[in-house]
Amino acid sequence: MVDYKLLHALATVVECGGFERAGDVMGLSQSAISQRIKALEIRLGQPVLVRHPALAPTPAGQRLLAHYQQVQLLERDLHDALPSLEKAAPRLRIALNADSVVTWWADAVADICQTEEVLLDLVIEDQEVGLKRLRDGDVAACLCATPNPIAGARCLHVGDMSYQPLASPSYAARFFPEGPSAEAFQKAPAIVFGPHDQLQHQFLAQCGYQGHFPYHLCPSSEGFVRLATAGIGYGMIPQRQAAEQLQAGQLVSIAPGQGLTVPLYWHYWRHSGQLIQRLTERLSHLTL
Repeated sequence: MVDYKLLHALATVVECGGFERAGDVMGLSQSAISQRIKALEIRLGQPVLVRHPALAPTPAGQRLLAHYQQVQLLERDLHDALPSLEKAAPRLRIALNADSVVTWWADAVADICQTEEVLLDLVIEDQEVGLKRLRDGDVAACLCATPNPIAGARCLHVGDMSYQPLASPSYAARFFPEGPSAEAFQKAPAIVFGPHDQLQHQFLAQCGYQGHFPYHLCPSSEGFVRLATAGIGYGMIPQRQAAEQLQAGQLVSIAPGQGLTVPLYWHYWRHSGQLIQRLTERLSHLTL
């Protein structure tokens, strides 16, 4: 039988990124936390944490964390039937893309967070790779561009995000005076969110270009727009995020009519409890 006191220690160590901080959160010494992790590993007969080069759960640890997360959600449902049980505020660890965070996510989940007293632990991941977090047991749900659910999970299409290749007017006039071309793409610095960001590659392929292109890396949605507005580069920006800059003439499309539409899918475990179900119901009525 699983000792949930030990799982709590594992989850806290991973969440805090270390034994000392986990001990502070749980009101225990670093040694006591270490002993609980060691006891868990002895019971399993295998490690649950990798200490080097960085602290991280092993595959076995990831499965235990996923189980513990689901148990916490299910235990919350018991409170409705057994009010005498202590009702702790749940912490939902969710993976989603940065562009959703800065546009529609907060408004969509605000009422759930307030009425259910939910604490969010948001993991920012590109929409192309968020599902890996769910598969690894690192999150309770994720928002990504993949339409196919993994085993034991369900999937809901919540809407589409429209992206446009935007730059400042002066930048567009300098690098794209005659519109998009292979020669222009070879010289014009682009802005890419991170190593997993494929939007720029998809846009260039749509324009018939497959070659090398110079680019800045900027893992911040707000910084991404600031770089483009300042004339440092061009990039794929959500149309709703750049609405004010487009209206003010601070940003323009370097290829009018050649944007990208990215579908977003909500993935969650089938047996995640009523809280995830209510959140899923809320997302099912979105209009992006």
